[in-house]
Amino acid sequence: MMLPWRQMAVPRSAYIARVVGRLLGLVFLLPFIGAVIGVLPDRVARGEDWPQFHGPNRDNICTETGLLQEWPEGGPKLLWTLEGLGRGYSTVSISQGRLYTMGDRPAEGGEAQFVLAYDLTTRKELWATRIGPPHRDGGPRCTPTVDGDRVYAIGTDGDLVCLDAATGRIVWRKNFGRDFGGKMMSVWRYSESPLVDGEKLVCTPGGKDALLVALDKKTGETIWRCQPGDLGPRGADGAGYASIMPAEIHGVRQYITLVGRGAVGVDAATGKLLWNYNRIANNVANISNPVIRGEYVFVSTAYRTGCALLRIKRDGENWSAEEVYFHDANTFSNHHGGMVLVGDYLYAGDGQNRGAPICIEFLTGKVMWKEQPVDRGSAAVLYADNRLYFRYEAGTVALIAPDPKGFRLISQFRPAVVDGPAWPHPVICDGKLYLRAHNVLMCYDVKNKP
Repeated sequence: MMLPWRQMAVPRSAYIARVVGRLLGLVFLLPFIGAVIGVLPDRVARGEDWPQFHGPNRDNICTETGLLQEWPEGGPKLLWTLEGLGRGYSTVSISQGRLYTMGDRPAEGGEAQFVLAYDLTTRKELWATRIGPPHRDGGPRCTPTVDGDRVYAIGTDGDLVCLDAATGRIVWRKNFGRDFGGKMMSVWRYSESPLVDGEKLVCTPGGKDALLVALDKKTGETIWRCQPGDLGPRGADGAGYASIMPAEIHGVRQYITLVGRGAVGVDAATGKLLWNYNRIANNVANISNPVIRGEYVFVSTAYRTGCALLRIKRDGENWSAEEVYFHDANTFSNHHGGMVLVGDYLYAGDGQNRGAPICIEFLTGKVMWKEQPVDRGSAAVLYADNRLYFRYEAGTVALIAPDPKGFRLISQFRPAVVDGPAWPHPVICDGKLYLRAHNVLMCYDVKNKP
């Protein structure tokens, strides 16, 4: 079903006059424009894509520059809104002029879960592919992963699909429960955004004999299954809510994530469990993606747990996770807003469903500062051009300086639409800030105009 989209209106007469004037000017500029485009790198011409959850490197960092360093009163300019996404906490991925997300929408026979694609310029819906049943508790959480001409997504019932990016046609599909004996650690169902690494599609069914799996991204055939064995007493069996982070540690590529029993590191080539860390697990929900630098891995969970920095060690074929420091939840815990490492300091929202801005020295665990929340609820965090973007559950978006010397709130605004918990993480791509509020996607101009 095609649903309408809206954008800001421009008077027709003014629009026509402006277009005619620009076209006449372009007649004289075409030779020059062609020469310039021929030598400009692609990312300068159209901005860097945001093809997966948390960006190109899955680290919550946007590398664009020339963004607004403070916002005018009332916030940055709203460029357009797009309606019809349905219910869901999935954020957006952007690649090759298309925007992708997921949502629970009306369908024949009742509501269903869809992967959605839109033309980024016109906001026209290109396709909507039904992949499984809806999730009554807020809709899907997965953000589609785009790899060339393929899109990968995971429905809340564990439906893993590979889609043709142009048409939405299902190329292959698997189901975590049926194909891998998968299970979740608790009731909120699958939330992971899948990882494409080279020729592999890697994900977390949570099965006893398939905690993580690697599949051929083109065919869906199984390459390996991780059979972890005993991971310790804390937490619960099954998949967590985090998304896998790839890393190269001591010369070995591995996949690091939070599962129901805590943090794990899995050999990317074989699926062998290299190391695990059980202390960080709680038995409700382990959610935030690990933060990795070199041989160090930072993990945090809520529900009265806390955070830890691990140093991954290797002695021949033996691996271990040495605890550098551990803080209980009174010092720091991150629920589901994510964390970002800027220089030598980690920034995030502290507290279960609280989002108090905090700065921690990564290697020492020293808390540089912690402030009261800007708004209510958890905060999803993003870094871009020397600014932190905190999107609060209650709606407010705050612009904060990443300064270990002290907290500085630069600007804040309340988006045009707030519909329930504002949990979808913010995205910045090509000078635009994207914020989803269930059925509505908002696009704000955050490019600095000199």
